[in-house]
This record gives sequence, structure tokens and C-alpha cells, in this order.
Amino acid sequence: MSDIAIKVEDLSKAYQLGDFGTGTLSRDLERWWALARGKEDPFLKIGETNDRTSKGTSDIVWSLKDISFEINEGDAVGIIGRNGAGKSTLLKILSRVTSPTTGNIKVKGRIASLLEVGTGFHPELTGKENIFLNGAILGMRKAEIKKHFDAIVDFAGIERYIDTPVKRYSSGMYVRLAFAVAAHLESEILIVDEVLAVGDAEFQKKCLGKMGEVSKGQGRTVLFVSHNMGMINQLCNKSILLRDGFLLEYADTITITKTYLNQISEENNLFYNKKIESSNKTAEFSKICLLSNSIIKYSEPISIQFEGIVNEYIPGMLIGIGIQDVNLNRITTLIYELKINDIANNLFRGYLKIPGSIFAPNTYSFVFALWNKSTTIYDMIEKTCVFQVKDDGTEMALYEGLNNGYIIVSGKWQFENEII
Repeated sequence: MSDIAIKVEDLSKAYQLGDFGTGTLSRDLERWWALARGKEDPFLKIGETNDRTSKGTSDIVWSLKDISFEINEGDAVGIIGRNGAGKSTLLKILSRVTSPTTGNIKVKGRIASLLEVGTGFHPELTGKENIFLNGAILGMRKAEIKKHFDAIVDFAGIERYIDTPVKRYSSGMYVRLAFAVAAHLESEILIVDEVLAVGDAEFQKKCLGKMGEVSKGQGRTVLFVSHNMGMINQLCNKSILLRDGFLLEYADTITITKTYLNQISEENNLFYNKKIESSNKTAEFSKICLLSNSIIKYSEPISIQFEGIVNEYIPGMLIGIGIQDVNLNRITTLIYELKINDIANNLFRGYLKIPGSIFAPNTYSFVFALWNKSTTIYDMIEKTCVFQVKDDGTEMALYEGLNNGYIIVSGKWQFENEII
């Protein structure tokens, strides 16, 4: 285990819903005797995975099930998965916040964890006192903590409030100080959950840079949980994909993020498909299908196919394809005049391709309309083919989830060298 920082073997974690007792004194004693001998809990052998989409029949839920992997020293590893996949549970077990139900964990070195806002802080103590407290918990001497004290305060940017009790800090100040402490104190392993989402984009950029320095420059091991694939791609060389408590894949980050986005795309891809046997409408859509994944990289084009029927062609007939946000606010509309040559046997089929690097990371949907120049609407399909634009590694990832508008416009910046 010379170059292995973390080794996990057959790790499982079960939670019991409702009452924690077994229901009878004899079963409680049987459970106690089994655990006292280091055996598995006999009443946790039958349970269900952590699938929140369906109601289970058991009182036992497996948050993690038979997880095994090895992480080498100096690796930056992303933990990826949807809500309920078991990401935070895994980090809590590795951080020794909670214990596994079954399985073994071997860790080489000290662990500094940042799992949620205020983790490890005493609210009545000042920022300065909490720095020394966290260092002591990690097993560091006072002289070691003093060596890093100025760098921690400078990184957190809260020098003015360092002697103020942290209970008066905002959530952003909490995170800045907590991350600064975890990253600067001399632990061999740094574990960071999604708390960085609390900070602003500039601080997130600083954190990513610091974690990269910790991993690549100092040879320390980093575990990072985030739903932001851009951040994961920037920082992590390897990633673990979890789903419903199971480990699906452990490989290089590009492979894992591609697999994850494709899974979400398959689950989320919505389309409109209407069987038309007879229609009294002048014209209507029969099929609308998103040809791209429903999770689209910022730089990728968006492609969509549409089909329809025209019972009576009227010159000036228009197809409008709009893109709207989740609140149905229209972002843009593209218009095409349907020509008689576009129709064969009263049917038409068309495609639209929109270039990449236009839409900011966000969630959108399409609205389709058929009408003529006198504004008579023949057919309208709203909120179809929902898709998400995700950044996959550029600096746009830092601004994901912030309200920076919907359209990315390239502009030429110029400043005067001399101001009179």
C-alpha cells in the first residue's frame, strides 16, 4: 500500500427507516451479540437500494452497496452521481463522520474534510481560535499551525473578522475560512463536498486553483464532489460514478463525465410524437425530436428534427421554432417560410441545427408553431424537448447556476493607454 492513499473493500452502508429497534427484545439482543463479535447485523441483510423514485417495502435502505476501489497518492478524484447516489455518504465514511455497516477502509495519512458549511467549527469561538482548533483535531502542533496562519487568513479574505465569533459569519465567510483551513493545514488527503457552491465565482476559481496545487504540486490526494462537470473536468484526473448506492465505473474523468451525461440524457430526453390518422387542421406537427443529447456541452451545436402534415398549403405558411427558459420566457425565435417544394404527399420533414457557444449554461425547452403571415396559428407545441447546456471545462463552469443571462455574446474589448 506504499503508493495507495485510500483503499475501500466491499463497503456498504445501511440506514433503517422509522424506529431503530428490531421490534422485540430478543432480536435486539441478537443484533447486539452479532455486532459485539464483529459479525454483520443479521437484520440488515435484506434491504433495498437508495432509489428515491419509488416507495420501498423494506425499512432498510442501502445508501452504499459493495463499493470497492483504490485511490493513489496525488490523485484528484471526482465523485459523480445524481442526488441519492451515495456521494455524501461515501465522503462521510471516509472522513470517519459515520461508520460503514460492512466492509473495510484503509487510509494512509491525515484527512481534512469540508463536507458542509461550518463543519468542525465551534460557533462561539473566533475565526482565529477555530483555525487552531481544526489544526489540533488534525493532530498538528501549535507551531505548525502558526506557520500557515497568515496564508489561511489571506486566502479566506476575512482578516478584519478573524477575532469575531464565527456564529456571526455569513455562509460565504464560513466556507471561505473552512476551505482555507482544510487546504493549508498539512493533511495528506483533502475531501471537499459541494459546499463551494455557496461561494462566489471568483472564490470558486481560487479554490479550484488551490486544489489543483495541492494535488499536482504537493502530491496530496483530493476527493471532490460536485454536480458541475466543468469543475470536475478541470480538477480531477480520475472519477467515480455512483448510482443508487452502487459503483458503476471508476476511470479517467473524461470517460466518466461522458457516461454520466449520456445517462442523464437518456432519462431526460423528451420528444413530441403524435399519431395522426385524420386531421381537419390546415397543418400540424406530428413529430418533434431532439437529435442532440438533452445534456449539451456549451460548445456543441443543438440539432432537432420535426415532421408534420399539411392538408391545405397556403402561401406564406411559416414554421417558428422558439427557445425558452424554465419559466417559459422566450429567449429567441427562428422562422422559416415553408415552401411548396418542402412538402411531399402532404407531409414535410425538416431539421434545424443551431451552432454551439451561444447559450449560457442553463435549462431550456423548445416551442414550435405553424402559422401564416396574417398571424393565423395552425398548430403550437410548447415546452417540448427539454435540454440543458453544461460547461465541460472552460471558465464558464465557474458561473454555472448564476444569473448571467442566456446568450453568450463575443465582443471586442479595447482600452485607451493614455487618459488625459
